[in-house]
Amino acid sequence: MARTPLWTSICEALTAEIGAGHYAPGARLPSEADLSARFGVNRHTVRRALAAMAEAGLVHARRGAGVFVAARPMDYPLGRRTRLHQNLAASGRTAAREVLALETRQAGAREAAALGLPEGAQVVAYEGISLADGLPLAVFRSVFPAARFPGLIGALRETHSVTRALAAEGLDDYTRAETRLTAKRATATQALHLRIREGDPILRSVAINVDAGGRPVEYGHTWFAGDRVTLTVAPD
Repeated sequence: MARTPLWTSICEALTAEIGAGHYAPGARLPSEADLSARFGVNRHTVRRALAAMAEAGLVHARRGAGVFVAARPMDYPLGRRTRLHQNLAASGRTAAREVLALETRQAGAREAAALGLPEGAQVVAYEGISLADGLPLAVFRSVFPAARFPGLIGALRETHSVTRALAAEGLDDYTRAETRLTAKRATATQALHLRIREGDPILRSVAINVDAGGRPVEYGHTWFAGDRVTLTVAPD
């Protein structure tokens, strides 16, 4: 009689447990050693089962950290008022941000052009990681005209929120004037921050936000983990 390979049986068991909610999206699976002991097989057999699950998109490996359950992609609307906290709250998830860099520096040529600033003008540069329920969703970099928002660094350091920081500087509302989307592959640094593999697909968004008078206030780049988000275009 035909015999089911042991690695297939392990794959089916773990897949069923993920489906039953024993392991939530983003959760780390037991180590190869623990799974080997549980199923009474060698690590090679466990490794083959995990590789099959990865090929099916159920899990992803992170070098030196383990194997994690793949998160279900969330819809992320792109409209005239795109706000991280509102988008995540609408999907029932909790938003958070980790700050990687926050400084005042000279604008690059593209940054100055996007913000309508003279060459060599100073900008506030804000870089970090956006998280949904503790799982990295995107890496971002935004720049703002420093002369217009002199207290922005302090407000960003306190709130981590662009919307609240700009409000503290007297800008209560801003809208999206332009968004450009491009498919990319993760660099080593992006992969580390997003907990994916180098070369995995990511989506890059380049956007310009403006005030009520059409004056640019933010020039931003966001790199989304490709398997964690579905970018949708809102009708507004």
